[in-house]
Amino acid sequence: MPRGRYSLHDPHDHTPLGEEHFQCAPGPSGWRYVSRTITPSGDEAGSLDLALDELGRPIRLELHAASRQIRGAAIDGVTWVRTDPTGTDATEGNAPAHAFTGTSPAFLVATARLLRLAPGAPATRVRLVAFTDPVLAPLTVDRSWALVKSEAHTTDNGPLTVDEYQVSALDTGEQHAVHIAGDVVLAAPGIELEDLESPPSTFR
Repeated sequence: MPRGRYSLHDPHDHTPLGEEHFQCAPGPSGWRYVSRTITPSGDEAGSLDLALDELGRPIRLELHAASRQIRGAAIDGVTWVRTDPTGTDATEGNAPAHAFTGTSPAFLVATARLLRLAPGAPATRVRLVAFTDPVLAPLTVDRSWALVKSEAHTTDNGPLTVDEYQVSALDTGEQHAVHIAGDVVLAAPGIELEDLESPPSTFR
């Protein structure tokens, strides 16, 4: 069960945005990731509980920020409920999308798991509902993912396969690289893996 810490920063000007402390693990029915985020000043900023089925579809999303919370799942595309912390001001949403995304590295692993791309295969288009910090407003986005290469690296715990993806935003044409090993993001725009207590899990 990987457990560790990511540092988060603005991908454009590198302003520190805080840290995400996480643990994740595959299970008999899929994969689960839980985390809490801390601001640069040390305050609690939010939390995430994401569960995927064996095909990589989100079967449960619980996302909390300072002023809003989201509960969602893959139902008729994706469906969610956005509420205030008391749960009294609720808004339901639905979109013909494949999955969710957001600032957490968990969503990159989830998208890679959903697409299951082969190295060198044509890029695959995926529609996602993004929840933007800090108010978790929903925004439907279209992305293109391609698995550029997979390389095995020798480590003290045995070989580690690192997948390099090219992710493109179809509305702006902006492209960036994402490096994932198992269920851990090694590097991506705005994300750095700072600490990892155990090796990444390998999906079956």
